[in-house]
Parts: sequence; C-alpha cells; structure tokens
Amino acid sequence: MFTGLVETTGRIKSIHDHEGISRFVVEGLNPKQFDAKFGDSIAVNGCCLTVTEIFDDGYSFDVSRETLSVTNLGALAPRKRVNLERAMQIGDRLGGHLVSGHVDGKATIESIDKQSDGWEVVISLNHSLSRYVIPKGSICLDGVSLTVNELKDESAHSLIHLMLIPATIEETTFAELPVGWQLNVEVDMISKFMERLSKFQPN
Repeated sequence: MFTGLVETTGRIKSIHDHEGISRFVVEGLNPKQFDAKFGDSIAVNGCCLTVTEIFDDGYSFDVSRETLSVTNLGALAPRKRVNLERAMQIGDRLGGHLVSGHVDGKATIESIDKQSDGWEVVISLNHSLSRYVIPKGSICLDGVSLTVNELKDESAHSLIHLMLIPATIEETTFAELPVGWQLNVEVDMISKFMERLSKFQPN
C-alpha cells in the first residue's frame, strides 16, 4: 500500500527482455538511504513492483507483459526519469490517499498551462474510469496523489483539471512530461469497492 507522495525519482538505466519478462534497472539513488531490501515493494510511476536485485546506485525490477500493456512502463526508455515511493508502514501519516499500486489504465495529457504559481494540467480519461472520479477528490497519476480541481464529462471522454504546485513539479517527473504523454491512472479504490458491493448478486 502506498500514499501517492513521491519520495524521490530515479532514471531508467537499462531494460532487458527475457522469456516474456522485462527487467528494468533504475539508477540514481542510494539504496542505503532509500532503505529498500530484496523483495520489497516500490511504486515505480505508480506501479507496484518488487525489488529483484540491489546495486550500489539503484535496483532492478521484473515487469510482466501484462503490466507493460496496461501501464506506461512499456513506453519508457533508458535515461527516462520515474517516480519512486516505498510501501507505507503502519503508523505512518497518510499525507496523500490510499494507493494500491495496481494501475487501472492510462490518461492522456491534453494541455499544460504554466502559470506563475503552478501549472494547470488537463488530462482526458475514458468514462470507464472517470465514473470513479469526483471534483475535489483524489486521483493517482504516475504515482502522484493529486486533487481534482474540475471535472467535465464529454461525449468521448472526461476532462480532468489539475493544479500542480511548484513542489510537485520540482520533486516528480511532471516537469519533463509533454502534452500527449499517457499517465498511469489509479482511481479511488473505495469507490470501486462500493460499486462492487452495490452490484453484487450471487447466483
């Protein structure tokens, strides 16, 4: 379980494919300071991945074809920066919101308006996921917990307006993302549980 508060970023060092699995090596961080062990879970751009090897300056993760197809990890290349967060511990403050690290789909950046006090970012999200989004609610994008400022449901998709404060821009990968980039999306898990309970009709 995660919170959507990115702890640091790393860079993709290499990606190697072997028997249907892609091994990602992420560099640019000190394992002694980041304090993750073999088998630990780390959210990489919001995807819960398992540490498979530890190096002097980073970690490796094995990624399945299914994860590559559902997330934006398949679009990453060496030198691309990624958001990183270790799994939360019981007793930690929940500064963001509850995030499982199981990506629901992808959203597209439609526009970025760089203002003096922050950036207004508009993303499009298909209706199958936007039905779980509410104004002033939380959404996780590339592992970052963000608040929905405005929500407009259009015929083809929903448009979600977000405001990124300077700290978010500086401490995450958002400063490098272009219009058209597809973000990993995890919607609020509580709303999905509620929908499941309301529709549950056992045979």
